[in-house]
Amino acid sequence: MSDARTVAGKAAPLGKYPHVKVSGDLLFVSGTSARQADDTVAGTDIRTQTRAVLENVRAYLQDAGADLADLVQVTTYLVSMDDFAGYNEVYGTYFDAGGPARTTVAVHQLPRPDLLIEIQAVARRPAA
Repeated sequence: MSDARTVAGKAAPLGKYPHVKVSGDLLFVSGTSARQADDTVAGTDIRTQTRAVLENVRAYLQDAGADLADLVQVTTYLVSMDDFAGYNEVYGTYFDAGGPARTTVAVHQLPRPDLLIEIQAVARRPAA
């Protein structure tokens, strides 16, 4: 079974894609930023934006019957590797060394100039 979900009360995707795609027990979270429902961006610093991104990811997962603890893989895109320490600090308040596999890369830019970070992820929905 496969379905695409766009979560009410969250910023609409900037294109024709869902917040999360469900395929069997796997959940594929589209690239998620710190955009809020009113299309503003949470904060101008990496710590605030990282928190907002992870909370958006959490909301998408919860809508599909999972949570952050169910993440198996995370890919993070930072506009500047100078922000890595702040991102890593906040990330560490959500996950420990047993958390999801993770890759972090620097990118030239994100869809809006006020975005510092984007995260895409894969989770496995827990058995009912």
